[in-house]
Amino acid sequence: MKQFHLIVSGRVQGVGFRYFVQTLALENHVTGWVRNKTDGTVECIAVASPDTLHTFVEKLKKGNRFAKVQHIEITENEPKEPFLNFKVIY
Repeated sequence: MKQFHLIVSGRVQGVGFRYFVQTLALENHVTGWVRNKTDGTVECIAVASPDTLHTFVEKLKKGNRFAKVQHIEITENEPKEPFLNFKVIY
């Protein structure tokens, strides 16, 4: 298992992007969380196998129909804590 810390920039707030990320994570058996940051980006911790995480990121790049993802900053780590599910943090 690997953990990705993602910072997603572009038009990703106010367009349902966090819920898109959560749905995508649940469909792909990714655990962790997603939240909006005050700078207009979206932050995500995603834990899964390396192959699953790479597929997850490729799908994130496409976004939902209202979002426009411009860049995803990825930091790869060993999982620091176990997550049982994937949730939206407010």
